[in-house]
Amino acid sequence: MNLQQLEYIIALDKFKSFSKAADSCFITQATLSTMVKRLETELKLTLFDRKISPILTTECGFEVIEAAKIAVSHINRMKQMSAELVGKVEGELKLGVIPTVASNLLHRLMPFVLRKYPNLKFSIKEITTQNIVEQLKTGQLDAGIVSTPLRMDGLVEDLLYYEKLKVYGKINQEKIRYLKPDDIARENVWLMEEGNCISDQIVNVCSLKNKRIHPNLNFHPNSFDSLINMVDCLNGITLVPELYVTDLAKDKKMKVTDFISPFPVREISLIYNRPYAKLRLIEALKSEIISTIRPLLETVGLQNDEMIIAEM
Repeated sequence: MNLQQLEYIIALDKFKSFSKAADSCFITQATLSTMVKRLETELKLTLFDRKISPILTTECGFEVIEAAKIAVSHINRMKQMSAELVGKVEGELKLGVIPTVASNLLHRLMPFVLRKYPNLKFSIKEITTQNIVEQLKTGQLDAGIVSTPLRMDGLVEDLLYYEKLKVYGKINQEKIRYLKPDDIARENVWLMEEGNCISDQIVNVCSLKNKRIHPNLNFHPNSFDSLINMVDCLNGITLVPELYVTDLAKDKKMKVTDFISPFPVREISLIYNRPYAKLRLIEALKSEIISTIRPLLETVGLQNDEMIIAEM
């Protein structure tokens, strides 16, 4: 016995004709007749009197068909529920975002997400990558948005976007027409506090060595704003991500220089543990970030060989 057989006997009871019932089910009359006969054999009952026209439903056939209608109704409802559950995005998502991403991502993302998913509540923390990883392990967070690759066992890294790193400040080497990452090693570069992922990435991609910019000052801030303010006052340069450049005032954008291909980029990913109960919510968030942020970035038109991913 299967769902199709139940649908066939319901149709036959309704139309009182094998040909009309077959047409309504989009099958041949022979197939309908064979399937109904198999069901009668399995049930050891005669559901229809075929000797007269139009066909009559037998007394026991009425009871079976009523039961079939209930069964088909429940199965269809289960299918509907399944579709609703797949598309349902509600509940709470606890999210950790590193500060160097949060400051230029969240204000672009959240208005769309909150409008689209009114039943989805967010609890968002601006914390370091290390803290995000630790809180994912303990269940304090459901997911994190960090700079990758991390390559940690048991941790899923779903790529969101690549973001160019650009130079802010005046390059001392005036004869350089096109800027390459290695050129930065000869400049005075302001970096964020030690251990910050973007500082590590800049050091690696530009082959930097630690050196003090001013003999009387050792300064490692934790925000891009502090970095560019220091560049404005004491010269030197720093590297900032593409979305941050987009938010700069027009006069400050004039101080930004891009590299030539292959461009140094940072990789931003959504990380979480698998298997995971809130995967549907995480997938919805990932989809919104990709559709909202990627079109804003210059990297959307770049091929892989045109980018250098800054490693940590």
